[in-house]
Amino acid sequence: MRLPPWLVNLLRCVGAGACIALAVPPAGFWPLAFVGLALWDRSIAGASWKQRFRRSWLIGLVWFLPTLLWMVDLTPPGYAVACILYAAYFGVAGAVTPPGRARWLVLPATIVLAEIAKWTFPFGGVPLANLALTQAGSCAPPCAQLDSPLAQSSRLLGPLLVVALVVIGGVALSAAWERAWRAAGVALAVVVVVTGVGFVAPRGHDTEPLRVAIVQGGGEQRTRAATSDSRVVFERHVQATEDLVTTPVDLIVWPENVVAVEGRIEDNDEFAELQELARAKDATLVVGITEGLDDRNFLNASIVFDPDGVLVDRFDKVRTVPFGEFVPFRGLIEKVAGASGIPGRDAVPGTEPAVVDTPVGPMGVVISWEVFFATRARDAIGNGGEVLLNPTNGSSYWLTQVQTQQVASSRLRAIETGRWELQAAPTGFSALIDPDGALLERTDVSEQAVIEATVNRREGNTLSTIVGPWPMLALAVAAIAIGWTRQRQSPAGGPTPATSAAAAAGHDDSGPA
Repeated sequence: MRLPPWLVNLLRCVGAGACIALAVPPAGFWPLAFVGLALWDRSIAGASWKQRFRRSWLIGLVWFLPTLLWMVDLTPPGYAVACILYAAYFGVAGAVTPPGRARWLVLPATIVLAEIAKWTFPFGGVPLANLALTQAGSCAPPCAQLDSPLAQSSRLLGPLLVVALVVIGGVALSAAWERAWRAAGVALAVVVVVTGVGFVAPRGHDTEPLRVAIVQGGGEQRTRAATSDSRVVFERHVQATEDLVTTPVDLIVWPENVVAVEGRIEDNDEFAELQELARAKDATLVVGITEGLDDRNFLNASIVFDPDGVLVDRFDKVRTVPFGEFVPFRGLIEKVAGASGIPGRDAVPGTEPAVVDTPVGPMGVVISWEVFFATRARDAIGNGGEVLLNPTNGSSYWLTQVQTQQVASSRLRAIETGRWELQAAPTGFSALIDPDGALLERTDVSEQAVIEATVNRREGNTLSTIVGPWPMLALAVAAIAIGWTRQRQSPAGGPTPATSAAAAAGHDDSGPA
């Protein structure tokens, strides 16, 4: 029995979104991303602009509903709004992609622009569950070397290039389905050649070795600061440092905000204890703290003690989490829904470069949420960071969606910057990642553990840290212009014979899809 066209379109869109969702960590079946993009391309071939919008929006919705589920812990209404809104970004991407074969040039560009929008608006953006993460992976060793090779291209033009290559890979599959062998071959060649160049591109060089310890204090997952004892969290990390850092190290890294105090850190008992700990271990100690300023504001910072226990530098988090560390439109929300269920205070963002000067060299710092933004890591390394530190705290989140996507983001940041990355979390995942993005060690959730290793301070730049996202933005705009010019030059400005055949096979205007 032949299925009606509307049902074929519906199943194709749901299948496309589901494939992409399954490629995003924690599932991480990265080849499915190409299948999903191929189905996406098939769904908009020969379709009207309204159909292209609706179908692409549905694909986005199926993609985001499972992969952004972690947002429920922050704001359930916000989760629903975010999924609908972000799917609309990709609906627009589909709508402005031509229906003929010129779409094979335009679709990678429009999806890149949709990702830029999602990473930026509103409230600073949410760059999770993106196509680049599908190629980075977050599985624990020993499978750390079995991920997609496409992630290596991020040292050229950052994560947006990885996004484009994923779409181009999907285009290659779709073109092959259409028996457009030349187009399929060109698309495949672009993916292979660009990925190969990424493997051999400049990535900086080693300078001095550094013995490091990444401390994870352990404790129960899905706990919040308001319902847990901050002193217990602090003592767990002191204990782990005293008991598990058993060999001489140069640098000890603690997670984000495991020291929570009111007022200045110097005016609290924990300050003297941290000084003593640095002296006892004869090591530079980098600690994540929060300082309550008043009833409405607090600071989130990483501070540095030298081996003599002297406080030598600090970095205050610049990019903060909407509805987690600050509440947009707080006054309106509190009037409508009350203050329960939302953070009582807002983090005051820092303004300084993402680097701290330490006795063991300048360290780049991206605190927690900041690691999802390639621009923050670029700022850290552009200001002299020789190792990239990611103190984080995902202990309040349900499941491990955020943690696994964060490991994948950390791997991309390591590749893009050509730096070792040290990720420290209080309840997991803490991780050690080399400059090629290999996940060398990763802790389990809730365990008390310390990762000790020898890494290398590094200097030099990758192309990604030099040029940033601007070349990809320019390439995307150029590809859209060229693609639409070709579309208009086709007979009557319409689809090619192949896409007309596709329309006859099920891309008509009937049905909800």
